[in-house]
Amino acid sequence: MTGIGMTGISGPVSRPDVDACLARASDDFGHIVTSRPLSVHTPRSTAEIQDVLAHATARRLPVSARGGGYALYGQGQVDGGCVVDMGALNEVRCLPDEGLLVAGAGALWSDVVRVALAEGLTPPVLPDHLGGSVGGVLVTGGFGGASHRHGVVADQVRELDVVTGAGEAVTCSRERHRDLFHAVLAGLGQCALIVRATLRLVPAPTLVRRYRLYHQDPATYFADQRRLARDDRFSHVSGQARPAVGGTWEYVVEAVAPHAGRLPPDDALLIGGLAHDHDIEEIEDLGYAEYLRRPDRDERLLRVTGEWTRPHPWLTLLLPEEAAASFVPAVLADPAQHGLRTCGAVQLRPLDGAALRAPLLRRPRGERLCLLSLMRTAPPGDPDGVRRLVAANRAVHERAREVGGVLYPASAVPMAPEDWRAHFGHAYEGLARAKAQYDPYGILTRGYALWR
Repeated sequence: MTGIGMTGISGPVSRPDVDACLARASDDFGHIVTSRPLSVHTPRSTAEIQDVLAHATARRLPVSARGGGYALYGQGQVDGGCVVDMGALNEVRCLPDEGLLVAGAGALWSDVVRVALAEGLTPPVLPDHLGGSVGGVLVTGGFGGASHRHGVVADQVRELDVVTGAGEAVTCSRERHRDLFHAVLAGLGQCALIVRATLRLVPAPTLVRRYRLYHQDPATYFADQRRLARDDRFSHVSGQARPAVGGTWEYVVEAVAPHAGRLPPDDALLIGGLAHDHDIEEIEDLGYAEYLRRPDRDERLLRVTGEWTRPHPWLTLLLPEEAAASFVPAVLADPAQHGLRTCGAVQLRPLDGAALRAPLLRRPRGERLCLLSLMRTAPPGDPDGVRRLVAANRAVHERAREVGGVLYPASAVPMAPEDWRAHFGHAYEGLARAKAQYDPYGILTRGYALWR
C-alpha cells in the first residue's frame, strides 16, 4: 500500500508527487467543493484497508473512499482526514456458469462491461457513464436506461465484501448480515467501505434497435414514455428535454428493443400507435457494445470544448409521474435554468417504484415515477455564477418536495443533518443504528453531513 501525505510516505515519493496526489483528492468532477486531505492511501487488499482504518481510528481522523472521482459536491472528499483511493482494487472476474461477476470497488464500469460481454453477458442495469467506479455507484444506487424494469445498479448486487468503520472485514448479502448489506447499498458510505461486489448477469443482446421519438407536448411525451416502459419488448427507455426554437423545449423518448439481427423488428408494431411526430423519428440498429458506449463521443466533444473540466452543479430528482408533466416545463421555464439551453442537458427517465428495492434509496410514493436530471455546466471563471446555480438547485429541490419529489444524493445540493433526517424519513433511525454499530467512532464521512 502507498500512503501519501503528512502522516507519512511509503517509498521514494517526491514533494511534487505528494502535492499532486493531495490536489487530485481535493477535487472531483463537480469542481465546486475543495477539501484538502491530510493523507491519501491506495490499498491493494482488505488487510491494507483495515490498516488505514486502524490508523485513522487511533487518531480520530475522518475517512472517505474515492473511486473514479466523479462526485459532484465533495462527496468523496474529506478535509484534514484520510482519503482511501480504491483505484488499485480493480480486479474483474466473470463466473459465466453462475451468471455472476466479481468486481473490485475501484474497477470501472467500462471494465465490467468488457469482461461480461466477452462471455456474452451483461449486468441488467448499467450507469450511462462507464468511467465511474463500481463502489462509487453502489453507495448512491445508480440509475440506467433499464432501471424502469430492473431497478438501480445496487439492486443487482448478490454479495458484498466490506470493511466496516470498526475495521471488521465482513461478507454480507440478503442472507448473511442483511442489515449491513442494506446499510451499504445506497447508504452513502456511512457504515463500511466496499472492497468488492458480486453482481448478477443476464444474456447480452447482439443488436439493439434504437428509436428517438420527438414530442412538442410534454403530456403526450410522458404518456408515450410510460407506454414504452411497460412494454417488455423494450429493454431500455429514457428521454431528454432539448432546446427548441422560440425559447421552447421539445421532448425526446429514446427506446431500445434488443434483437438478433435475422430480421429487423416491425417498427409499426412497436411504435406505430404513439403520439410522437412520425415525420422526424430516428431509427437505427446498433451493436449492443456500441450502444453502451454511446456517451463516449459526447465526452470527447466536451473535453475538446473545455466543458468537461468546468464546474458541474448537477441536480437529480425523483418525482411522482403525475406531477412531472407540469413540474418539468415549469422548471425549464425558470430564468435560473436558462443556462441549460446552451451548456447542459436535461434527462428524463420513467421508473417503476416497485422495481427500486434498495431500502435506503429514497423515492416518492407510488409506482409511476420519473427521474429528472439537470446536468448543467457552469460558465468559466465565475464563482458567483456557480454559487447561484447551487442555490437554484436547492430551490428546485424544495419545489420538488412540495409535490412529493425526492432528492437523489449524487447532486450538488447543500444539505444539513436536519435535511438528511427529512430525506431518509422513517429510515433515518435505522441508518443511525447501523452507523453506531458498524462505525462506532464515526470516522466514515464520504463528504455527507448526515450527523452533527
